[in-house]
Amino acid sequence: MCLGLPMTIVETDGMSALCEYGNEQRRVSVMLLSEPPVGAKVLVHIDTAVRLLDDDEARLIADALDGVNAALNDHDCGRFFADLIGPEPQLPDHLR
Repeated sequence: MCLGLPMTIVETDGMSALCEYGNEQRRVSVMLLSEPPVGAKVLVHIDTAVRLLDDDEARLIADALDGVNAALNDHDCGRFFADLIGPEPQLPDHLR
C-alpha cells in the first residue's frame, strides 16, 4: 500500500522541491506540477508531488494519518476523524 503525504514546499528549483511534513524533510520531484511556489501544500507519493492541496484538504489528510498512527499505538483516535463521527450515513437520492 502506498500512502500520500501532505507536504509543504520549503524551497524549489522548478524540477524538484525540498518539502516537509512534521519533522521530516525530503527532496521530491515536482515535474508533474506547474511550478508550485514555496509554501504550497502538495500530495506526495513515492517522492513525487502529484497534485496541489488546499489547506483544509492537507489538514484532513494529516489528521487521518495521525489518527491511524494513534489507533496503531492503542490511543484514542476519535478526535482525528471528527468529520466522520456523528452523522448517520445517507443514501443518495436516487437510491431512496
